[in-house]
Amino acid sequence: MKAMILAAGKGTRVRPITYTIPKPMIPILQKPVMEFLLELLRQHGFDQVMVNVSHLAQEIENYFRDGQKFGVEIAYSFEGRIEENGQLVGEAVGSAGGMKRIQDFNPFFDDTFVVLCGDALIDLDLTAAVKWHKEKGAIATVVMKSVPLEEVSSYGVVVTDETGKIKAFQEKPKMEEALSTNINTGIYIFEPEVLDYVPSGVEYDIGSQLFPKLVEINAPFYAIPMEFEWVDIGKVPDYWRAIRGVLLGEVKNVQIPGHQVAPGIYTGLNVAVNWDKVDITGPVYIGGMTRIEDGAKIVGPTMIGPNCWICNGSTVENSVIFEYSRLGAGVRLVDKLVFGRYCVDKTGATIDVQAAALDWLITDARQVIRSQSSVERKAIAELLSSEIK
Repeated sequence: MKAMILAAGKGTRVRPITYTIPKPMIPILQKPVMEFLLELLRQHGFDQVMVNVSHLAQEIENYFRDGQKFGVEIAYSFEGRIEENGQLVGEAVGSAGGMKRIQDFNPFFDDTFVVLCGDALIDLDLTAAVKWHKEKGAIATVVMKSVPLEEVSSYGVVVTDETGKIKAFQEKPKMEEALSTNINTGIYIFEPEVLDYVPSGVEYDIGSQLFPKLVEINAPFYAIPMEFEWVDIGKVPDYWRAIRGVLLGEVKNVQIPGHQVAPGIYTGLNVAVNWDKVDITGPVYIGGMTRIEDGAKIVGPTMIGPNCWICNGSTVENSVIFEYSRLGAGVRLVDKLVFGRYCVDKTGATIDVQAAALDWLITDARQVIRSQSSVERKAIAELLSSEIK
C-alpha cells in the first residue's frame, strides 16, 4: 500500500529550530517526528512511501535513505533547483502540487493512498479510516478530531452534513462563529482520481485550493471523526507541549529513551554527574555525554539533550535544551527552550543570545570558555536572570 508524507515546508512557525532542522526531523526525545509516522504506516501495511522534500531536503534524505532500516520503501520528490555552486534551493510547490508533481513524473498513486503531514505525532487506526473511506465511495476523506470550543480558533474547522459529507471549511474561526468543533488534522485518504482536479506545474495547496474545489463540484468528499492521539507541532509552543506530554506520560505511543536511574529520571550513556551533589526532580531526560556540575538544580518536566554542559549552581526548570548547549554558572533557566544561539520562551518569543552579548551564559558546549572571576560570574548570572527568567 502507498502513502505520502508532506515534508517540503519551511516550518516558519517553528523557528529558530527550523533554521537548521526541517520540521519532520524535529526530535521528540532524540527521535525525529517523521520516524514515528513511518512506524505507524508500517504497522498498517503501508510499505511504499513517497516524501516530497524542499527546505533542508538533504537532512531528511540522509537520515531515512531508502527506508530499508525502517521496514518500508522510501523515494523522494525534490522541489527546488540546484545552483551553479552546487547549493540546493528549495522551491516548494504546495501540498497538492507536490502530489501532482509525483504523478506527472510517473503515475505512482494507482490505488487508495494516504497523505500525512510530516509534523505531527499521531496514534491512529489507519486501517479503520481507510475501510470507512472505501465504504463511503469517497474520492477524498479528511480525518477529523474534536477539540474544545475554546481551541477552534487555532485550527481549520470542518463542517459536514449528517452523512459525513463535507459542506464547508472555516479557517481558524472565532469561537462564536465556529460551525463545528471538528478540526482538520492533516491526515487524508485519497483515490488517484482526485489528482485530476490538481493543475500541473503550479503551486497548489490541498486545504485552501483542492478541498474547496471538491466542495464546489459536489464530489464524494467526506470527513470521519476519530478518537486518537494527535500532537501537532506546528509552532514552538506546540513542540514545548509535545515534549512535556511525553515526559509526563501523556503521549502513549512515545517511550522515554535511555535508562531510568531514579524515579522519573532517565539518562543516555555516560552522563557525568555526582548524584549526591545535584538536585534533580523528575520527570527529566538527560542525553548521553552530558555533564551536570555539582550544585546544579533540574526540575521536570525537562529535557536536556546529549553533549550538554550544565555548570555549577545553575537551575533548569520546565525547559527543553538541545544538544551541545552550555549553561553558565548560576544561570536560572525557567520555561525556556535553548536551541543553539537562541533562547525561546513558551510563547515563542526569541532572544538571540549571541546578538544580545549573552553568549557567555548560553553557548556551544564545545567552545572553550576562559575562566572568569567570581565578580564576573555574579554579574553574568544577574544579567541572564533579568533577561530571560
